[in-house]
Amino acid sequence: GLLETYQLLVASLVDQLRQIQKSILKFDRLIAAKTAQHQDVKLFTSLPGAGPCFAARLLAIFGNDRDRYQDAASLQRHTGVAPLTKQSGKMHFVHRRYACNKFWRQTFVEWAGQTVMKSLWAKAYYYQQKEKGHRHQSILRSLAFKWQRILFRCWQNNECYDEKRYLEALKKRSSPLLKTITKIQTEYPKLSEQFS
Repeated sequence: GLLETYQLLVASLVDQLRQIQKSILKFDRLIAAKTAQHQDVKLFTSLPGAGPCFAARLLAIFGNDRDRYQDAASLQRHTGVAPLTKQSGKMHFVHRRYACNKFWRQTFVEWAGQTVMKSLWAKAYYYQQKEKGHRHQSILRSLAFKWQRILFRCWQNNECYDEKRYLEALKKRSSPLLKTITKIQTEYPKLSEQFS
């Protein structure tokens, strides 16, 4: 008797999963169609590691209103990527924000993780922070913090992201990140070819 009951249960669960898959496919098609119609689609699809999923999610966060955020810092606070500092007397404590839109923070942190394999400076930053002993999630949050500044500027100027332009800016500022970039290029020549 139990075997027949479990067979019916499994069959009904399989039917439910098939229906859910159909619904997800419909949502995916709708999201792709809406994203393709947006005026800023090129900006967000030009981002390294964005792909159709993160491009749509980032586009939804930014929206159309260019006056929504006064500066990159307000975006960073609003999305929960900016760290929160508590200080009193000799006590100084820095931690991640808890009062924020968690999905937005997750979007930026997950996308930052994708950029490590698609952007030379992001990979160099990740290795640099890893050598300092920082944890994986902490590094991704700080990388998302940096990406938000770049993305905010691109969004405000309505310009697509250009990796070569950013690397030139790092050279002009004599960034300490250049040493790690050079190390990556010498140790992993095949890897650095994919970024050029």
